[in-house]
Amino acid sequence: MLNSQLIALSWQSALQRELDVVSNNIANINTTGYKTDNSAFNEYLMPGATANQFAEPDRRLSFVQDRKTWHDFSQGPFQTTGGPLDVAIDGEGFFTVQTQRGERYTRNGAFQLNNNGELVTSAGDPVIGESGPITLQTTDRDIVITRDGTVKVREGLSLTSDSTRGKLRLVTFANPQSLRKDGTSMFSVPAGTQPQPVASPNIVQGAIEKSNVRAVFEMTRMIEVTRSYTEVATMIAQQSDLHRNAIQQLADVPA
Repeated sequence: MLNSQLIALSWQSALQRELDVVSNNIANINTTGYKTDNSAFNEYLMPGATANQFAEPDRRLSFVQDRKTWHDFSQGPFQTTGGPLDVAIDGEGFFTVQTQRGERYTRNGAFQLNNNGELVTSAGDPVIGESGPITLQTTDRDIVITRDGTVKVREGLSLTSDSTRGKLRLVTFANPQSLRKDGTSMFSVPAGTQPQPVASPNIVQGAIEKSNVRAVFEMTRMIEVTRSYTEVATMIAQQSDLHRNAIQQLADVPA
């Protein structure tokens, strides 16, 4: 394959990757706690390869390299629900959730109670407090989740005294970009990464954090990437046509 086609193919592969990332962002515009993904690319200079045998030694072929995908952890807008089990984190931090795959971390605070009275996510995974799972009793009422994440209730027929059922475990990480997505709004951490407690939690009860995807921006990105992909595909096709025509013309030259 010609060098120009190889370079264009590397560009096309990078655009395909970015298109996948943008499409996934758009698909999760309404996903609670979702964090936008972004693509990062850089130039890769092929060592020891030149455009042709007469090129200067420093004129190496330049390819597009898909470097990584990074997460945008900026806070999404809050939606007031009024639900006593709906909570949002105003500021840094993640809720801790126990799944069958191990501990996971999320900004999705749309919680509920299962049949055992445990505080769980919409997928049924227990929400972890500082002393383990948080469990409410059947007689509990008037649930209050304070700014620091403490879960308080009125127990039984009591009109004045509050009982504490636990405290939400909020954690943060020295390098949030090391987190890996596990589903739409869950994150896992690589081995050896230790979560740290949030120094000053700021929990808002009766609200959830929506996706931080900027719909107009992502739609604009999709249009731009689609156009660029089409242009590169056209360029590759034109190069193939030129190459084929050159071969055909050479074949027609009398020996």
